Order: sequence, then C-alpha cells, then structure tokens
Amino acid sequence: MRALDDGESFVVTRNGVPVGELTPVQPRRFVAAEALVAAFRAAPAVDGDRFRADVDGIVDQDPTPRA
Repeated sequence: MRALDDGESFVVTRNGVPVGELTPVQPRRFVAAEALVAAFRAAPAVDGDRFRADVDGIVDQDPTPRA
C-alpha cells in the first residue's frame, strides 16, 4: 500500500497469468464552471437532428426485449 501511495503499479497474477492490475487512484481535478464554459465557447454548434441520425446509425435502440 505504501508503494501505491508512492505511485507504483502492480500486476496481479494467478498461477503466473496476469488477472488484474493495482494502480494508484488519480486525484480528481475540479474544473470551475466558468472555465468549462470558456473552453466550449468557440466550439461549433451541435445540430440535434444530425447528431440523432448519427447515433441511430451506430446504436441499435430497439426497445423490444431480446429472447
């Protein structure tokens, strides 16, 4: 645990086969709303109809349950 505190990562194995990895948790960074708004101020507008058509072309959104 101290090594994780120091930034070290570990591969967990079972019978010599990697099954997982322990890595230090990255601290969350707070971004002020004003900074986020400023970052996206110059972004192009999103066309809702085009966005929906793109999503529909990629994702099957049929609500019918599969057997």
